[in-house]
Amino acid sequence: MTRLRATGLALLGLLAFLCVWEAVPRLDLVNPAFLPPPSTIPAALLKEIASGAWLVAVIESLSHYVVGLGVGAGAGMALGIVAGMFRSFENLTAWVVRLLRPIPGLAWVPFAIIWFGVEPRAAVFIIAVGVFWIVFFATQGAVRSVDRDLVEVAQAFGYRSAWSRLTKILLPAATPGILVGLRTALGQAWMAVVAAEIFGVPGIGQRMMQASSLLSTDIVVVYMLTMAALYGLFDTAFVALQGWLLRWRP
Repeated sequence: MTRLRATGLALLGLLAFLCVWEAVPRLDLVNPAFLPPPSTIPAALLKEIASGAWLVAVIESLSHYVVGLGVGAGAGMALGIVAGMFRSFENLTAWVVRLLRPIPGLAWVPFAIIWFGVEPRAAVFIIAVGVFWIVFFATQGAVRSVDRDLVEVAQAFGYRSAWSRLTKILLPAATPGILVGLRTALGQAWMAVVAAEIFGVPGIGQRMMQASSLLSTDIVVVYMLTMAALYGLFDTAFVALQGWLLRWRP
C-alpha cells in the first residue's frame, strides 16, 4: 500500500510538472520558440525517427558511451585496486592525483581535438576521463575499507600472495562499494557524452547543437529526453545486475 501511494504521488508530481510546462508557453509567459510545450514533443520525435536522424545519433552516441565508459571504468578499477592494496603506490601517485583530479573533463577537449582530431576517439577520451576518477576513488576506498581482520585470517590460511588476497578476500568484500562507483559513473558518462560531441563528433550532442542553432528547441528536448530514457534503461539493467552479483548478501 505504501509503495502504491508513493507511485501515485510520483505520477501526480510528474503530471503537475507537465501541466505547468505546457501552460508557460501556451500563456505566452515564455516564447514557445525558446521553450516548446510538451504536447509538441511526440510529433518532433516522430519526425526525427522518420528522417533517420534519431537512430543514427543514438547509435553514434551509444558507441562513444559504451567504449568511453568501459575504458574509463576499467582503468579506474585497475588503478584503484592497486592504490587500495599498496600504500606505497598510493603515496607515489598522491601528488599526481591531487594535480589532475580537479581538472574537469571539458578542460581536456582542446587536447582531445589536438591528439585525436574531430573523431569518435576524441569523444571516447573525454567520456573516459569523466568517469575515471569516480571509479578510481570508489574502488580505492572500497578496497581500503575491507576489514583488516579478514586479510589477516586469509594470510593465516595460506592466502599470502597479492593475487590470492585480491581474488579471495579484497575483491569480493569490496564489490558493493565498487558497484556504487560504477553506477555513479553510468550517469556521469551520459553527461560527458554531450560535452564530448558538441565540438563536432557525430551523435546526440552534435544533433542538439545543430537543432539549437536553428531554434528547433523541440528537437533539442527530444534528444534531452532520449538521453534520460537511455540512462534509465542502463541504470535499471545495472541495478538488476548489481542485485544478481550481490545475491549472497542477506
